[in-house]
Amino acid sequence: GRSAIHENLYDGRFNYIPEMARMGADIDLDGTTALIQGVPKLSGAEVMATDLRAGAALVLAGLAAEGETEVSKIHYIDRGYENLVGKLTDLGAKITRKRVS
Repeated sequence: GRSAIHENLYDGRFNYIPEMARMGADIDLDGTTALIQGVPKLSGAEVMATDLRAGAALVLAGLAAEGETEVSKIHYIDRGYENLVGKLTDLGAKITRKRVS
């Protein structure tokens, strides 16, 4: 199906759309509205968090995707969500944190 999300508070809210597209999401931006067309599946990809909420959205999309997803710039997630990896792992998610040098 098709969904629409309207954002009128934060101009950068949809900066993560290109990252979701790397996973196969079909999202068009029309001004302050994201138009989302459902797709049969998402595919794992290397993606980058652009802010707090985008990071969490990419982690959740990665869990739903086929294959492996690697999310970089997770400091955004760590800043706003306490122990997100642990909480999702407790629910059965398969998540591994990698230290990047």
